[in-house]
Amino acid sequence: MITRTSSVDHIPGWQRDLADSITSVSELLDILELDSLQVPFCQASMQQFPLRVTRSYVDRMRRGATDDPLLLQVLPAIAESIHIPGYSPDPLQESAAMPAPGVIRKYHGRVLLTVTGACGIHCRYCFRRHFPYSDANPARDNWHAAIQHIRLDPSLSEVILSGGDPLVLNDVRLGRLCAQLEDIPHIARLRIHTRLPVVLPQRIDERLIAWIDATRLQCVMVMHVNHPNEIDATFTTACTRLRTAGVTLLNQSVLLKGVNDDPGTLARLSEALFTADVLPYYLHQLDRVQGAAHFEVDRQDARVIMDTLHAVLPGYLVPRFVEEIPGAIGKVDAWRPQDNATAEGLPETATGSVTSF
Repeated sequence: MITRTSSVDHIPGWQRDLADSITSVSELLDILELDSLQVPFCQASMQQFPLRVTRSYVDRMRRGATDDPLLLQVLPAIAESIHIPGYSPDPLQESAAMPAPGVIRKYHGRVLLTVTGACGIHCRYCFRRHFPYSDANPARDNWHAAIQHIRLDPSLSEVILSGGDPLVLNDVRLGRLCAQLEDIPHIARLRIHTRLPVVLPQRIDERLIAWIDATRLQCVMVMHVNHPNEIDATFTTACTRLRTAGVTLLNQSVLLKGVNDDPGTLARLSEALFTADVLPYYLHQLDRVQGAAHFEVDRQDARVIMDTLHAVLPGYLVPRFVEEIPGAIGKVDAWRPQDNATAEGLPETATGSVTSF
């Protein structure tokens, strides 16, 4: 007897789980045992930047809690529709830093590729929530101009895969792109900026690990975890697999009002990350993207938080508190800008020391 195998059987489980993500506010609230009258949301924001969140991430939210820090990161709030001066669709002016479709050049020695506009989760504070992916990205798998740009510039040693989330791409497409990068002699490192190990840990499967093992490039993965409640056993297992494959694991967070704007939460986050073999790397001052003003933490409050973190944590567990200034030569230290001279060549509004990473 011939057994017929459905094509669905050949689809990795993580892709099926990703396709099954929650995109309905009413479904999300039902799962969390919340009433829509308890949790008002903005339908207009949904049309411009839809809700999207994996079921794995929702499983870590507290039932019946309107102030759950994970829920607040994904629920379209009424405040998103309020126009606030100083907040713009392109706060980092990335559209002016694209020498080729899909290529962003801001800092010396490295280049960023926006390999996809898709994500496993739509974070409401995302600085690329208005990004023109359809115009900025190459056609499917047509990376010739981007690869040629990298090939012709020997000053580049590192390529950063971003998006969207690069791990949303399947292993074949990722492998095809990275094989082209491996053929460029002056490229030594591959950095992957991703939230999938957090919101969809099953993405870190045997196929991905095999691909990482096979590349000649030194691999760095920068996670994005904002709150200790995002870390569970599935995330830790994914990190262990990556570390075993030789991947350097770092984390970057965004300081978010109502989510993680207290030193106790951030201290627990650093401790939990380090237990999972991830080193705290950056804590970002919010990028002033249109629709996210309600997440911004007052700078003086932020400095008090950082003072406390330095008092209670060893130095290697304290992330650098930084912000990104268009035109700067690197991330700007936002912790004690009053103690530092304005960096040469920065706009007058940008004060603080500059880090090269």
